[in-house]
Amino acid sequence: MEGIFSFDQAGYPFHMFSFSHLLLIAIAAGLLICLFIFKERIRETYKRPFKYTLIVLLILGELSFHLWYLVHDRWDIQLNLPLQLCSISLYLCTIMLLTKNYKVFEVSFFVSMTGAFIAIITPELFFGFPHMRFFQFFIVHITIVIACFYMVWIEEFKPAFGSVIRAYAVLNIIAGFVFIVNQLIGSNYMFLAEKPSNASILDFLGPYPWYILSLEVVALALFMLIYFTLFKTTIK
Repeated sequence: MEGIFSFDQAGYPFHMFSFSHLLLIAIAAGLLICLFIFKERIRETYKRPFKYTLIVLLILGELSFHLWYLVHDRWDIQLNLPLQLCSISLYLCTIMLLTKNYKVFEVSFFVSMTGAFIAIITPELFFGFPHMRFFQFFIVHITIVIACFYMVWIEEFKPAFGSVIRAYAVLNIIAGFVFIVNQLIGSNYMFLAEKPSNASILDFLGPYPWYILSLEVVALALFMLIYFTLFKTTIK
């Protein structure tokens, strides 16, 4: 039992697109399909417990991550500040669910959902099934995606075209702040100092620092694609 809570990467290696990885991708897709199919029933009967289940999963996911590092005396300011995009997304989604604030929603939907979706497909993960970190990683990221669609399908929030621009602007403000923090403490939050060591979408975007400019284009293109695919009738 201790092994699945250890820092033994060699004993529990993660392999991208392995059976366990593909299974979690399939589970994420299945949960989204179920959310869409049963959205009216959830809205009418289970909205409150469903929302608080998402909040609890997000909070427990973050707490368990930091506790795991602290117990093993591995917590490091260069690694564990909540400045990775998905950590920021977790906090944004928690605030979004608790407050139902529209401005938080429009940023969370595009920034959080896009980042979490990419992380599910190409995770920066060094612990595979059945390690605790494997489950914690996917539970948190899948919950972020579900929380964003919960706001659309259950709470019936709809972003406007301006939401894309505002979300993109906020993302760049966050990235600017994180870049400064990286320079001050020698960290690599949001991968703004170098690419992750494992395979990722960044491998196709050129060397440092040019991949950051490529990411700017990719982020805006993804935001626009999501909007025009899901919400094109709401342009105003």
